[in-house]
Amino acid sequence: MFKGSFPALVTPLRNGNLDLAALRNIVEWHLSEGSHGLVPVGTTGESPTLSHEEHETVVEEVVKAAAGRFPVIAGAGSNNTSEAIRFIKHAEKVGADAALVVTPYYNKPTRRGLIDHFTTLHDCCGLPIIIYNIPGRSVVDMMPDTMGELAKLPRIIGVKDATGDLARVSLQRMTCGPDFCQISGEDATAHGFNAQGGQGVITVTGNVAPKMVAAVQNATLAGDYSKALEIQDRLMPLHKAIFTEPGLAGAKYAMSQLQLCSPEVRLPITELADSTKARIDDALQSAGLAN
Repeated sequence: MFKGSFPALVTPLRNGNLDLAALRNIVEWHLSEGSHGLVPVGTTGESPTLSHEEHETVVEEVVKAAAGRFPVIAGAGSNNTSEAIRFIKHAEKVGADAALVVTPYYNKPTRRGLIDHFTTLHDCCGLPIIIYNIPGRSVVDMMPDTMGELAKLPRIIGVKDATGDLARVSLQRMTCGPDFCQISGEDATAHGFNAQGGQGVITVTGNVAPKMVAAVQNATLAGDYSKALEIQDRLMPLHKAIFTEPGLAGAKYAMSQLQLCSPEVRLPITELADSTKARIDDALQSAGLAN
């Protein structure tokens, strides 16, 4: 259902508030640069420090700005099932195309808890749901057999896999079937992820280099892995530099260098050290994105 490059959209801020004008301009920029869709209010969108009202405003504004020209997969996860119900129902109400739902973080649910959480969200709305499996942040790891059980539900349609384990793609094809939509959650291995049977990436670097990240996806999906690798080699310094500190801060700084938004972030994330800024500046030049 979803293929290609889906930037995990940053949430532009100015003087502590949402910068909705910048947000709308960024959506238009992604359309012109060839992104295949957008994912507002994931972790890169600073979901942990947005109020519920801000979260819902960002999703609604992105859906309005996209205006059906490409899909919007709304971040709608929480470690509180009732809170996730609120977010997913709102995403459906305002016209999002799907919801991205992270495995509940911190409270470490059991296999049964994961199944009940995602089943409850599936049953509360009509949106397709993409599971977000990121054990490095949430601590819990949804194993392929659990995912296979959830894949039996008609609207649990895919996974954003941020395990970094490329074998997971094949294992999840075994348990979920070849039509289950597998999307990489890690920029540095997205090329190899598609070679294993993946169909796309929810990308941080795509906030900064959308045309190049989309080109990697287009090439892999067309089976031209040689061409994709040439572009990936140019992108790799940028992938590394953006994640020197938390990726959302790196992405916002790089975007500020491209005059797209302010580098402003919310605590406990801080703006970058000068040494990190210099590393990102060098990577932007290496990728041909800055002079």
